[in-house]
Amino acid sequence: MVGVSCVLNTGLTECFDCQGRKIDCAGSGQDAEHANFTPCPEPRFKILDNNLVLDQLTQLVWPKDANIADNILNWHEGLEWICELNGKEFFGRDDWRMPNRRELRSLIDHSCKNPALPKGHVFENVNLGWYWTSTTSTVNNRYAWYLHTEGGRMFYGNKSEFYWVWPVAGENKTLPRTGTNVTYDDNGKVCTSVCNGQDGDLLSGIVWPTPRFEMTIYGVLDNLTGLVWCQETFINDNPVSWDKAIEMIDCYCRDRGQQYRLPTINELESLVDASQHFPALPANHPFSNPREAYWSSTTSGYETDWAYVLYLNKGAVGVGYKTNHDFHVWPVISHSQLNIDSS
Repeated sequence: MVGVSCVLNTGLTECFDCQGRKIDCAGSGQDAEHANFTPCPEPRFKILDNNLVLDQLTQLVWPKDANIADNILNWHEGLEWICELNGKEFFGRDDWRMPNRRELRSLIDHSCKNPALPKGHVFENVNLGWYWTSTTSTVNNRYAWYLHTEGGRMFYGNKSEFYWVWPVAGENKTLPRTGTNVTYDDNGKVCTSVCNGQDGDLLSGIVWPTPRFEMTIYGVLDNLTGLVWCQETFINDNPVSWDKAIEMIDCYCRDRGQQYRLPTINELESLVDASQHFPALPANHPFSNPREAYWSSTTSGYETDWAYVLYLNKGAVGVGYKTNHDFHVWPVISHSQLNIDSS
């Protein structure tokens, strides 16, 4: 079965050049030109009783107040605090958890800033800073992933540091698992006793299909998302600028008669296995010569002369200045868009 999970839209509806100026999307090769991914329900967010909010896109439930903890916490304190919420049946529920990296990222609208949440969202008291996830970083197990709400970047920080916590509840029926299946204590050691509430304990999300990847004449088919990626993970020997990346994709399409494109940041992130690093791809993946970092077609809503980047070695989501020759190019195409020769 192709595409058991979906890739969420990034929120981009406009296109911008390397100087950050708005341009026509037609023929631009940018994210917003190809924004035909998962349809977003209207309204996306529904206010429930007790000031809870249902995200009708993912079916996840969030407190309307994004500052419900009323203070910054270290990672362990955040997990313990959420356990206390469940013991008290906070807002009538006992299934609260710290969101994993994909659950928290699902709230991000990459066209917005301060906060980078969808226009018309109903949340209150969203702090402009880092929010913890329950997903440990395998680059260093003393670190966990966190999300910056100003612009939607995702990196990792020491579990002893203090950041915001925004609990989530409900069954995740839309987003795939992160790949993490081990729990770690604050010192980065594998837990020898129960470590409740961590990503590696709860395993929230859609199970990855087996096999995850299949070789085809068009490239590597990801059976999780239905995306087809080039097996050779770059079409440029050296890092290039953002506009050059889009130009190279256009040439690649003409040479092969297929509508490959520069992937969105959510498409790139869908490849990340949070249990791996250098590169952060699933074990036994079929790709050749992964590079450190890749351009996406997604302009940053925070500063439109920047675009989102996946740091594949680590699994981090950041941004790059469009005119800098800093990142590589990895073409993608949806399986449903392939021009398949039936002769």
